[in-house]
Amino acid sequence: MHRRHFLASAIATPFILGSAIRAQEQRGQGPNNRINLGFIGIGMMGRGHLGGFLGNRSVQVVAVCDVHRIRREDAVERVHRAYAQERKAGTYRGCASYVDFRELIGRRDIDAVVISTPDHWHAIPAILACRARKDVYCEKPLSLTIAESRQMVQAARQHNIVFQTGSQQRTEFGGRFRQAVEYVRSGRIGRMRTVRVGVGGPARTCDLPNQDTPDGVDWNLWNGPSPERGFHEVLCPRNIHTHFPAFRNYKEYAGGGLADMGAHHFDIAQWALDMDNSGPTQILPPERAETGLRFVYANGVEMFHGGPSGCTFEGTEGTIYVDRGVIRSTPANILMQPLTDRDFRLPDVGNNHRQNWLDCIRSRRRPVADVEIGARSAQVCQLGNIGYWLRRNLRWDPAREEFVDNAEANRLRSRENRAPWDRS
Repeated sequence: MHRRHFLASAIATPFILGSAIRAQEQRGQGPNNRINLGFIGIGMMGRGHLGGFLGNRSVQVVAVCDVHRIRREDAVERVHRAYAQERKAGTYRGCASYVDFRELIGRRDIDAVVISTPDHWHAIPAILACRARKDVYCEKPLSLTIAESRQMVQAARQHNIVFQTGSQQRTEFGGRFRQAVEYVRSGRIGRMRTVRVGVGGPARTCDLPNQDTPDGVDWNLWNGPSPERGFHEVLCPRNIHTHFPAFRNYKEYAGGGLADMGAHHFDIAQWALDMDNSGPTQILPPERAETGLRFVYANGVEMFHGGPSGCTFEGTEGTIYVDRGVIRSTPANILMQPLTDRDFRLPDVGNNHRQNWLDCIRSRRRPVADVEIGARSAQVCQLGNIGYWLRRNLRWDPAREEFVDNAEANRLRSRENRAPWDRS
């Protein structure tokens, strides 16, 4: 993982060095003992998180950042309207806006940041925020490459950062995924044999034509570390949008459908297999199809990319299927038998992913989807993509995070970033 493949401190210097390093125990010393938040990326997920945090009286949103002027200004007005309703005077103008995330990170009064950018812009802001001693909530999949995710873990650990990955299925959706994990790990379906994860296909090279860049969009900054190309509204919608943009399909910016929902469902599979700190040891792709790739774990369990949406756990004595709106078992009575004190039980972390992060910011404990967990879940998706791209069987060492005797595959663990984001 050559140092040229990723940025280091030089890029941050003009902004970060002007920010005093705040002690961890100072978190939550903003107005009314609130945690001061800054938002980086205000697209679909960013707006959803903004609305959720604006309804939480334990935080104060003090800044937003986006390369798109319309979305940036809309977010500022949402913040101002929400906080004006709390004030007797009925006015509020205290939310700042930025085009460059480094300026937001450089503010001394911000305790934590919420990163909801496209995937290729997750790692750099997260690492710089860690260096500035700001706690981080970063959307999934955690990173674009394996090298990036390890850098993110190292930065969080070095600076004692509370880092939550946006793997909301670990807390929300009626607790169905949590229930499935507890029953699987309690042995209620017998010895695990196979897991099937139904999500989209691998990422492909972007082949969109160029369009004129709209006024108010810093397209060069949107591209950032990715290869230079012209604007296209499929990647970055022109206005306030109500859909998830298709940048997710292209390897320059994301990991395809395999990594989009895969970062959620493979995360649950890893959880149920007790692999939060590890991963598979073999990647066996099909000859041509974009589904059917197999991950094999050291204990012999096979995980298939393909099947119905969600996760299907198949054991020697039964099956459990879980997705966001359903959980069922075969035979049906498996889920009808309550767990006992002798069964495996997960710690109670509540049913709100954002609140779990805030609680951990105050307690300094690790959240339910800690950065290491997010890195390993993203890694499964990245391994799957590499398997589909190369179309050959691969051996993987999850402890060393490298392919065994395959230089070509190992080169795909990282990528060359575009200047100036390639500095070290």
